[in-house]
Amino acid sequence: MGDRPWVDGKTFGEVLRRTAERFGERDAVVFPQLGLRWSFAGFERRVIAAAKGLMALRIGKGDHVGVWATNWPEWILLQFATAQLGAVLVNVNPAYRTHEFAYILKQADLKLLFISDKHKTSNYEGMTAELIPALASGAAGMRIASVEFPRLHHVVSIKPQTGLAGALDWDAFLAQGARVPDERVAAMGAQVRPGDPVNIQYTSGTTGSPKGAMLSHRNLLMNAFYIGQRQGISERDRVCIPVPFYHCFGCVLGTLMCVEYGAAMVVPAESFEPGATLEAVAAERCTALYGVPTMFNAEVNHPEFARFDLSSLRTGIMAGSPCPIELMKRVVSEMHCSEITIAYGQTEASPVVTQSRTTDSLEVRVSTVGSELPGVEARIVDPVTGRDCKPGEQGELWARGHGIMLGYYNLPEATAGAIDAEGWLHSGDLGVRTPEGHYKITGRIKDMIIRGGENIYPREIEEFLLTHPKIRDAQVVGLPDEKFGEQTSAWIVLKEPGAMTEDEVKVFCREKIAHYKVPYYVAFVDEYPLTVTGKVQKFRLRELGIERFGLTAAAAIRTA
Repeated sequence: MGDRPWVDGKTFGEVLRRTAERFGERDAVVFPQLGLRWSFAGFERRVIAAAKGLMALRIGKGDHVGVWATNWPEWILLQFATAQLGAVLVNVNPAYRTHEFAYILKQADLKLLFISDKHKTSNYEGMTAELIPALASGAAGMRIASVEFPRLHHVVSIKPQTGLAGALDWDAFLAQGARVPDERVAAMGAQVRPGDPVNIQYTSGTTGSPKGAMLSHRNLLMNAFYIGQRQGISERDRVCIPVPFYHCFGCVLGTLMCVEYGAAMVVPAESFEPGATLEAVAAERCTALYGVPTMFNAEVNHPEFARFDLSSLRTGIMAGSPCPIELMKRVVSEMHCSEITIAYGQTEASPVVTQSRTTDSLEVRVSTVGSELPGVEARIVDPVTGRDCKPGEQGELWARGHGIMLGYYNLPEATAGAIDAEGWLHSGDLGVRTPEGHYKITGRIKDMIIRGGENIYPREIEEFLLTHPKIRDAQVVGLPDEKFGEQTSAWIVLKEPGAMTEDEVKVFCREKIAHYKVPYYVAFVDEYPLTVTGKVQKFRLRELGIERFGLTAAAAIRTA
């Protein structure tokens, strides 16, 4: 294969064309719940049709096109159709509400917006109409003239809709594009360059306003290539993708990687459902499965888990947050993912920085996040002194290489704060490098608890708590304290409700870990507040803890 992967120097459009030529009749996209199955040849035809629709609405190179939707077939079409024209796809978190949505509409300078109708408690049509009232009663396909959102021209609904008279529906969008010659799409594609931005991916915004990471064709194609290589992916694989498309996990590790290798994308449901995921793996004989730890945890603990034949599984990726060791062992043994890999990264790195190999020992795969992808450099740096840490010493993980973003859109100061003059991305994550060259992520710098001058790393306590046979999951956060500055709190999900008391948890800890690490507060919960990607929102646990334990006065002192 050589040192330089074949995707280097290519664009999304060129990669899709090559894959459609090589594997045209193989499954490309499968949505079992919708009864939908597209071959790569059929997928490419639909992408070109969508690109023509975009051109009919005057979308061209550099224009920003937003998509606000759950996992739906048209989402994937838009990912590649916008790229074909050199436009930039802006992924909008489907969990956003009107305030966050309005921020993205403005900050990202959207010219065209695609939305879903509704899902669970989110009514996308209703929230769009709230921000742009004229859409509720205007003529279908109306050109928007909004003082608040002056760059936005049109809204298209990707599902049959009833709440936005002024939006264009998907069929009408395609019909407009039918008048555009295929040659014009090809001509637009010829102008696209590998270094051009193709995606603006917003960070989760769990603290402060979200920032839009600008990612290029080369950023994403190179990252996806090496992600697939680490899993041993080929056209014979079928990848189950229950993670959201709006996030890099879904649209880089998932859809883009599959297009590069000719593997099938199997999408179980609009949003994560453990039963639907298990059903899709069994029915479609998936060979790879993706998810964050909370997803895998829900799958192995599903009440009907035993009835699903998961023997086709071989590999996959668990990522997004630290992976509990006991859970990894169950995924390997009970879900047949003997070659499961662990990946670590962040949006600003396109996203993967390190990943384990299928050939790594189980010990490496359950205790580390692997080694750097080819073409990526990583360092562990003392966040105070800036010196490189020795193997085994904890510090901040820095990375640079082909995956590092072009920058945050319209936020030069934030970009300069994230990437230094030598091109190193400062991750904000704490980690250590083993003597063998593997990395362990030990927490976030901001999550570190400082109790009376002692540095406490939550992940260490969480891993210890998970060794108790009655505990299913544990999250540790710092809560304000007038005397010590902070105290530890443990938020525990039990395997059987009521099986432990707070005192039992503390006694268990006192026998095995340093006194200052023993949770001062213990709370038993049924579930955690999560982002749409399944990451635990520790800042929300902190807010809940302040309220639950009456710590408002201490919090005021800490923030004064």
